[in-house]
Amino acid sequence: MTAPELTHNLPELSVGQLSNALQRTVENAFPRVRVRGEISGFKRAPSGHLYLTLKDPDAVLGAVCWKGVAARLSIRPEDGMEVIATGKLTTFAGQSKYQLVIDQMELAGRGALLALIEERKRRLASEGLFEAARKRPLPLLPRVIGVVTSPTGAVIRDILHRLNDRFPRPVLVWPVLVQGEQAAAQIVAAIRGFNQLPDGGPIPRPDVLIVARGGGSIEDLMAFNEEAVVRAAAASAIPLISAVGHETDTTLIDFASDRRAPTPTAAAEMAVPVRAELRQAVRERGQRLDQAADRLLQDRNLRLDALARGLTDPRRAVAEARQRLADRDQRLRQAMRQRLAAQRASVATLGARLPHPQAQITLARSRFVAESKALDHSVQRQVFVCGQRLDGLAARLRVEPLRQELGRQTQGLRQLVDRLPVAYAQLRRLREDRLGGLGRLLESYSYKGTLARGFVVLRDEAGALLSGLSALPAGQRVVLEAQDGTRTAELLGEGAPPPTRPAKPKSKAAAATQESLF
Repeated sequence: MTAPELTHNLPELSVGQLSNALQRTVENAFPRVRVRGEISGFKRAPSGHLYLTLKDPDAVLGAVCWKGVAARLSIRPEDGMEVIATGKLTTFAGQSKYQLVIDQMELAGRGALLALIEERKRRLASEGLFEAARKRPLPLLPRVIGVVTSPTGAVIRDILHRLNDRFPRPVLVWPVLVQGEQAAAQIVAAIRGFNQLPDGGPIPRPDVLIVARGGGSIEDLMAFNEEAVVRAAAASAIPLISAVGHETDTTLIDFASDRRAPTPTAAAEMAVPVRAELRQAVRERGQRLDQAADRLLQDRNLRLDALARGLTDPRRAVAEARQRLADRDQRLRQAMRQRLAAQRASVATLGARLPHPQAQITLARSRFVAESKALDHSVQRQVFVCGQRLDGLAARLRVEPLRQELGRQTQGLRQLVDRLPVAYAQLRRLREDRLGGLGRLLESYSYKGTLARGFVVLRDEAGALLSGLSALPAGQRVVLEAQDGTRTAELLGEGAPPPTRPAKPKSKAAAATQESLF
């Protein structure tokens, strides 16, 4: 026990003085420390400050991260996350405790970060956010392309350059941070903002979205592993292409997006086709369409020519009739000249026989005039008759009667077509009845009926039919076919005892009958 006179020599301190002395001692002893532990009791104050507790199996340590520092942290703290916090140790006089003022925080090793990502991946996959059925097809040729990325990096230049090379399209860029604590919130806002644009509004609504970022460490890409970003990508009504990091980098947004591109340049190639290839495809299809139209016209012309060969050409018929009329006219004129010459010869003969030439001439002249009139009348009548015949031929050569005849034949053909289903049904029933009769006859001739009466068909192992057993050697394997199936058996030699079979159990009635017999 301390002596009273020694106790009175100690200086008297106020609570504040003692707290300040303790604070100076602690801060001087631990100006800069790195502490590893698991986060628990994490909360974000409305002022933006972060309050948490670091713990391990042996102890707990209170910690605080002020608003200005919290905005610069490379990770977003969560309960259960194992981290390494760097800062200075100080005291908090209001609660008589010491705490760590954090100015830097990192995950405790790459393994812890991968474990966090894997656990989040399993949880989101169990909700169906990564199902293939949720993924939407990309449009063939989008009218507008939306890009969510940093406006100052090389990513946006690569995307625009590739789009201009393949198929220039209007591009809307939503600038965001691609790493840091605020990156995830900005990416979510960009995806939702593009989806909320109305169709036909002053700002065109994109047909496809590209969320892109260049390569980096797993910590740099953590914004694209955030749950809010993954859910926003899965809920996007606009088809979304993720192009985060290099080809070997994989983030959770890649599983929720509709298509994953290994690089931002590849995302631009997925978004639009090659204009030259598209033009070539359209050109080839146009040529194929022209060729198909030409073949169709050729087929129709061939059919028209085939139908035309079955009809008489009216122009040819009229030409043949005109030729026949000209021939008859020529023959008629020649006959008139011959008859006139004959009449003149006859007149000359009669004139020589007349005693008085003047009287004979007068008589001959009168007769000649009469015969000439008769000849003219005959010629006119012949011409009239030929004209009537020609009119009749012309009337018969008109197209309208041919059309009427073709209509009557078409009507007859339609009647035959209407009668064809009935005749076909009758013929089919007759053939079915005949086939059924032949089937029953074949069934009656089949050896299956003989097997049903207890007979057996004997075949060798190859399936060939055997007619007897005498020519078969002992040990030959044969196949026995009965009504209910087939069995394989082996032939025994002559005199060999038959195989023993177990005795069938007798029924009680049979046993009683046997006992009564003995």
